Order: sequence, then structure tokens, then C-alpha cells
Amino acid sequence: MPKLEQQGFLTIAQNNSTTDYLRLAYVQAMSIKLTMPDSKYAVLVDASTHKLVSDQHRQVFDYVIELPVDDAAGVHWKLANEWQVFNLSPFKETIKLESDILFTRSIEHWWTMFRLRNLVISLGCKDFKGEPATSRQYRKVFDDNELPDVYTGLMYFRYTKEAHEFFNVVKAIYQHWDLITPQLKNYRDEQPTTDLVFAIAANHLGVETCTLPGCDWINFAHMKNSINRWSGSTPWPEMVVSELDLPMIRVNNSNQYHPFHYQDKNWVSDEVVESFEYELQR
Repeated sequence: MPKLEQQGFLTIAQNNSTTDYLRLAYVQAMSIKLTMPDSKYAVLVDASTHKLVSDQHRQVFDYVIELPVDDAAGVHWKLANEWQVFNLSPFKETIKLESDILFTRSIEHWWTMFRLRNLVISLGCKDFKGEPATSRQYRKVFDDNELPDVYTGLMYFRYTKEAHEFFNVVKAIYQHWDLITPQLKNYRDEQPTTDLVFAIAANHLGVETCTLPGCDWINFAHMKNSINRWSGSTPWPEMVVSELDLPMIRVNNSNQYHPFHYQDKNWVSDEVVESFEYELQR
């Protein structure tokens, strides 16, 4: 086994027919290098996405790691490989991210708090104004089944047997989902979200062992409509004004101090990519 580096950030980027997740990971890596220049960044890819990795990508990716097995092959929404991050991370300590989260300032001081646990999943989220989200529109199955309100868009784990056990439970949940769905109240979707799978695993192993309830600032700003009290399904970039003053991002003149989960993949336009490239090269 290769020697692990001490700490770094990691995401999974598996392209599908509608979204270039490699592009999102590229922008995410640039946001991390802008705000935390000494940080290391790793991206996990499948074989087809691996072929798209360019020299330009590698300028900001410290590690490009191909998935040895692809449990999401043939599936559009590729979530079933989340359990592999523990085995494939090149770091002793990993902050694992969804690829559509950006950083506007350093969170390096968070490492100290994360080390209170072997694994930390963020609880709750913020709206774009920095206020705790209160909407439960996307969390009905969590409430109906008394599951913790975890958001796996940002989480931490250490290379320990406790974290290993957690990801083994996650793997089992994904691979035996057909046996779990009958036990859930008011659940009708065919494919589970990562948040739901990790919430079930946390509930099984003990929520107190994998969250930090007292640190309600360890989460991110989430741009889903209901969280921000916007009705309807119009994409948020069409309803409000977003501005780049990199590394800062503003939405309706509100600075995004929390990690920014923009969620609408179309927000990453060519102009956004070029702005990050320009700022990083200055």
C-alpha cells in the first residue's frame, strides 16, 4: 500500500450524459487552491471519465485515481460508489466533497474540530444569507423515519478502523437497498440519495460518533430553491444575481462565507471556469 499523505480534499467525478462532473471537480480544485494554496486535492474517476483528464486538469489535481470497480456502471445518477472513498483516499485525513461545492475562504481551522471524531458528517445546512435552513421539503423521509439531518456534501474521515466500519455499513446499504426500502416509511424512490444512505449508517452506528452537533457552523450554503424560500422550479441563477469577486462569490449582494453548494450544474459556465483559471494564474 502506498504511503498516505496527512490530509487533503477528495471528490468523485463520474460524467454522465447530461453533466460534466470532471469540469465541476476542476473548478472545485481551483477554488481550494485559491483559498488554501497548500492543500492537496484528489479526484476519483471511472475509466471513461479518466480518459478525459487533461494536462490542464492535472495542474490542479494532485491525484487522479481510477475506481477499481464501478458499482454505478449503466446508471445515470452515479451514487453507488460513495463507499469506495475510504479505501481509495490517498490521505490519512480526508474532507470528502460533492463536486458542486466551492470555497470562498479557508476552512483549514476546521481540521482541528474534525479530529474530535474519526468521522464527521455535517448536520443541516445554511441558506444563501447564512441562516440555518428550516425547510423540510427535501427531508420528509428523514423526518418520517427519525433519521439524522446529515448532509454528505461535506464530510470528514480519518484512516481508522471506526471509519472503515462506517463505510463497510454504507457499502452494505447500497448493495442491499432492495431489502431496506420496505422498512422505510413513505419512501418511493428507486435509488437512494447519499444523504439517506449515510443517515441510515449513522443511525445504525450511533449518530453521536459521526457528527458534531455543537459545531453548527460546519456545513455549507445550499442553493436549492426551498432551502432559500423560493417557490417553484425555476433555476436559482435565473431568479437572483450571482457575482464573482474571487475567491468570494456573492448572491444578491450577500457574500458566501460558507462553502457554496451551488447545486445547479449549469451555473458553472465557460465564464466561471475562465474566471477561476485567470485568478489562479495571477
